[in-house]
Amino acid sequence: MEPEVKIERRKTRQIFVGKVPVGGDAPISVQSMTNTETCDVDATVGQIRRLQDAGVDIVRVSVPSMEAADAFGKIRAQVDVPLVADIHYDYKIALAVAEKGVDCLRINPGNIGREDRIKAVIQCAKDKGLPIRIGVNAGSLEKELQRKYGEPTSDALVESALRHVDILDRHDFQDFKVSVKASNVFMTLQAYRKLSAQIEQPLHLGVTEAGTFRSGTVKSAVALGSLLMEGIGDTIRISLAADPVEEVRVGFDILKSLNLRKKGVNIIACPSCSRQNFDVIKTVNELEARLEDINESVDLAVIGCLVNGPGEAREADVGLTGGTPNNLSYEDGKKSHHVSKEDLVDELERMVRAKVKKQREDEAKGIIARSE
Repeated sequence: MEPEVKIERRKTRQIFVGKVPVGGDAPISVQSMTNTETCDVDATVGQIRRLQDAGVDIVRVSVPSMEAADAFGKIRAQVDVPLVADIHYDYKIALAVAEKGVDCLRINPGNIGREDRIKAVIQCAKDKGLPIRIGVNAGSLEKELQRKYGEPTSDALVESALRHVDILDRHDFQDFKVSVKASNVFMTLQAYRKLSAQIEQPLHLGVTEAGTFRSGTVKSAVALGSLLMEGIGDTIRISLAADPVEEVRVGFDILKSLNLRKKGVNIIACPSCSRQNFDVIKTVNELEARLEDINESVDLAVIGCLVNGPGEAREADVGLTGGTPNNLSYEDGKKSHHVSKEDLVDELERMVRAKVKKQREDEAKGIIARSE
């Protein structure tokens, strides 16, 4: 088997969003953002809990008004995942959520206004031990930069970010992270590459307004995957016009594909053809739905015939190769037992859950380290 490639990550300053470390040698965290009305506390709490069930590390919540800030406090009291308050322009909202248990402020210091307001927010962040996220988007660049560059460019994104960084530097505030997002893949790549060479703070990766579930997933995988392979990026958010839970799933799938996080069941499956001895697509779709609750790392190979099946199955924790009259299962790379078509899904689920149970027992005994 080909030796596992280890990506050498860029060295960055580590900050904490709640109890979640970002940067340094910390695992790359996966974020999402609620799309409920923040003032609808029950709906927002319900969505955050679903995101937690999917394994999210950090959740961002939009706080556009003082009413939303009051609702944020009620939300904070009902969930235990780190929360980032997304705030634009109004420094009073930042001060309000800081008193309500926020874990990070997403606010650009250059957009706050007068110097006394900037100082008030930064001093509050210092006093509360809160990091700040600078978030630059191609669609909302400063008018001066729009006139200078004529249109959004990677240089414009970086210049905007460094202006905000300079403000924090002047106030001796270093606990921040930065994003420079565009909907264009190449602009996103160039902006992050340029910025990563100029600051030591962690970078929050993302493609803004990436699109629908399918197209947004592809654009995010191309852009973020490229940067992550170069060692750039400390936390990610997949922006999709879809259920935020899907953002978390896609985020972890990208990280798993690069061996940067090991979380959940990794299904290896053939695209299927006329050689298949069972309906591969139907089988893996049902397995994926049934096994979504598992956070432990398990490789499951489901191959429809004997051509590639044995080789893939031997490399997985649990494997299945299509065969006639019965299919052959594998466990830890060794042949296990035959499985009929009718029992495929139930038996593979049983085998995976047995593997997870064994992992948990070994972890409790200190035999294996907790998977990330």
